[in-house]
Amino acid sequence: MRAGRERGRAPEAPLALDGVVAVVGFPNVGKSTLVNRLTATREAVVFETPGVTRDRKDVVCEWAGRAFLLVDTGGVDVADATPLVREVAEQARRAVEEADLVLLVVDSRAGITPGDEEVAAILRHSRKPVIVIANKLDDPRRDDEAVEFHRLGLGDPVALSALHGHGTGDLLDMIVEELGRAGEARPAGPGTEAIRVAILGRPNVGKSSLLNALLGEDRVIVSGEPGTTRDAIDTVLRRGETTFVLVDTAGLRRKRRHRQEIEYYSELRALAAAERADVALVLVDSSEGLVDQDLAVADVARKAGCSTLVVLAKWDIAGVGIEDVRPRIEERLRQRPQVVAVSATTRRGLVRLLDRVEDLFARHTSRVTTGELNRFLAELRDQRPGPARAGRRLNLLYGTQVETRPPRFRLFVNDPRLVTRDWAYWVENRLRERFGLAGVPVVIDFVERS
Repeated sequence: MRAGRERGRAPEAPLALDGVVAVVGFPNVGKSTLVNRLTATREAVVFETPGVTRDRKDVVCEWAGRAFLLVDTGGVDVADATPLVREVAEQARRAVEEADLVLLVVDSRAGITPGDEEVAAILRHSRKPVIVIANKLDDPRRDDEAVEFHRLGLGDPVALSALHGHGTGDLLDMIVEELGRAGEARPAGPGTEAIRVAILGRPNVGKSSLLNALLGEDRVIVSGEPGTTRDAIDTVLRRGETTFVLVDTAGLRRKRRHRQEIEYYSELRALAAAERADVALVLVDSSEGLVDQDLAVADVARKAGCSTLVVLAKWDIAGVGIEDVRPRIEERLRQRPQVVAVSATTRRGLVRLLDRVEDLFARHTSRVTTGELNRFLAELRDQRPGPARAGRRLNLLYGTQVETRPPRFRLFVNDPRLVTRDWAYWVENRLRERFGLAGVPVVIDFVERS
């Protein structure tokens, strides 16, 4: 019925990590640009406005056959006492505590600023190994200007241009050498068995609060200001034998004209997170009730190939119940997702939520045997004849499942041109009901028998 995307192939096994490297510094010195350069990715949000990065962002970096975790952090401005900036600084402090090595990035064009000195003092007190990065030295003939940053008392600075790549190879050699001295590898990241869960929703519905409640710690910044989260933040949660990779995302706005430039790039990362996920939690603010924008977010999850749970967040201040929203969800959403109510504040429903995620993942990765499928197709032929046109009737012959994550079926017919939208949806819904695929984005290809 639709082409779908190839999602059946499992991701590659993770590399063992030599350590964790935190990237810190004053706002707008080029930390995220450096992370993207060292990892050869565009994982970190980069924008010319200071203060774009807020939460910690973990990215695996590989060099010379070794791997380590690079942690991008928000700018640390000790003198700014506003609540959001305080939260950003606290996230950076935690990154330093958990790191084996710290990269202090400074702007060589600005020279040593009071902000650099304040961050350097914090790092000296931490007693962690530090490499000072004199960034924005785009011309190698200016490398001597990095000498000024000896005054920070953190060793020899490294002249570098994150934007153009000058000096990054030498820096990676230094990082691998420094981590090698520790001699203790970190556990590898989550494997192919991990359940990747994207937390989606419109702005300010409680996505970050839910993530922190599930983890039992303030891993991401929570603010009453919409649009606080700007990146897709991956965090590992282990419960018994099950590993979850929880991905907090920026709020999805329905109308493009409402998006600012940073919000546009943040939304692209949220959509990419959905593409990588197995299960999507679509959050609905239960104090406001279900709105059209929530349904649009659920459709984003379906198109990304995610199995879906609708989560009524803020249940402690609920204005609607599950039965109030279920009829509209069943009417409007093709994947027929289940609904679960939770409260990040009181922690009500969190265990049940993770149970539902595990169950949904099992169905997301399930396989229907060819015999079961064809017995089911025979029942469909008896229930409802195929549509006819110009004296010729569609004949549903046989089928097989060709992929999982999500399930994809290939149904052979005498003439695919006779398939109508209504009949195809009917087959999809019967398939979902028979094999317990509620909330799963079933993909069906109608193919002519050769």
